[in-house]
Amino acid sequence: MELTIYLAGQIHDDWRNEIRKKAEREKLSIHFVGPQENHALSDDIGEKILGEQPNKTYRDDAASSINNFRTRVLLQKSEAVIAYFGESYKQWNTAMDAGAAIQAGKPLILVRPESLVHPLKELSNQADVTVETLDQALEVLTYLYE
Repeated sequence: MELTIYLAGQIHDDWRNEIRKKAEREKLSIHFVGPQENHALSDDIGEKILGEQPNKTYRDDAASSINNFRTRVLLQKSEAVIAYFGESYKQWNTAMDAGAAIQAGKPLILVRPESLVHPLKELSNQADVTVETLDQALEVLTYLYE
């Protein structure tokens, strides 16, 4: 069985490659998808497709509509979602994607450190599983194959 898992979360560090490598080592048949990981392309895609915008607000709006389209398509094609909240970045997109997964009825694994228990308590309560580490999230997926 091959699963498609959407990896929701910030694109500023290497956490997605970490989970991909661990899944490969465990020989899990998982195809990971997620937001555009090339930050510059993610920011520039609106102007790349629609042309130069008159200011930063319009530039961000153009890019976000195309990025939201990508997220919606890939999230809907996924069997489940891992939403990763780390310590370092403001993560509004992660919260938005987790909420979209819940709304779409997609199984959701929420990953958040102990320091974020309180601010994410409502979201955690709506997730199917809440864990503190990426390793634990991968163990949840591994359990599907046992």
